Amino acid sequence: MTPTKLTVPGDGRELDAYLAVPEGQARRGPAVVVIHEIFGPDAHIQDVCQRFAAEGYVALAPNLFTGEIEKLLTPANIGLAMKAFATAPPDLRRDPTKFAEFSASQPPERRPVLGAFARVMSPQVQASFARDLLSVARHLRTLPSVDPKRTGSLGFCFGGAMSARLATVDPDLRATVIFYGQNPPLEDVPHIRAAVLGLYGGEDVGVTGQVPLFAEAMKKAGKSFESHVYPGAAHAFFNDTRPVYHPESAKDAWQRVLTFFRRELGT
Repeated sequence: MTPTKLTVPGDGRELDAYLAVPEGQARRGPAVVVIHEIFGPDAHIQDVCQRFAAEGYVALAPNLFTGEIEKLLTPANIGLAMKAFATAPPDLRRDPTKFAEFSASQPPERRPVLGAFARVMSPQVQASFARDLLSVARHLRTLPSVDPKRTGSLGFCFGGAMSARLATVDPDLRATVIFYGQNPPLEDVPHIRAAVLGLYGGEDVGVTGQVPLFAEAMKKAGKSFESHVYPGAAHAFFNDTRPVYHPESAKDAWQRVLTFFRRELGT
C-alpha cells in the first residue's frame, strides 16, 4: 500500500508523516515508529513502511526535519555535504568543535548545509528530536489499529541514533532497532526498557567501532542488547537506493528485524 500523508504531534509542533496500515486489518496490532536518515522520509523510508505493513505492523514515519531544516537538507545540498565528508576524519560527527572547524574550512556553498548537519547532530537538538519522537510514539498508541502495549522503533543512520535515543525516554517502548546509528548518551542507558537490536556495517568504522561501549553499558545496566556486524558492508548498506547497498547483508538484516519484532511485539 502507499503510505498516507498526515501530520502528527511532536514536542510543541506538528510534524509531517507517513502512515502505512496492514490491508484489511480488523484488530489492534503491533506498530513501529520508522525514523529516517538524513534524507528525510523519502521513497526508501516509505518503502520500509510498506514492508512493515505487509508483515502486519502499523508503520508511522515522522519527518523530524519538518520546517527550516527540511529546506536546507535538499538532495543537492546533501550531495555537497557528502563530498565534504569524503575527506573528513571518521570521528568528525561525534565532535562538535572539530565539526565547526571543518565546516569553516569548506567552500562557501557547502557551509549552509554543513551548518544544518551540525545542528541536527548537536546533543541539544537531538534531545528535542527525542521528545518529538516520544510524542509521536504516544500518538501512535492512540490509533484504533494499534495495540498500545506492542510498539517499537527502527531507524537508519541519523534515525538509528534517534531510535536509540527514543528508547531512553519512552518507558512504554517494547523493542528498538538501530541500523548503523551512533550510540545514545551512555549515561541514559539505565533508562532503557526496550529490548535493543543493533545492525552495523563492518566497513563503517566510525560507527561500528563505538558499539562495544554501548554493549558494555547495556550489559552493566542489565538491559537486553543483541547486535550483528556485517563484514564488507558499508554505512547505509540497507538502503537499496544508494550505491553502498549490500544485498546479502540487507536481506539477512531484514530477517533479523522481523524475527526480533515477532519475538518482542508479536504479529
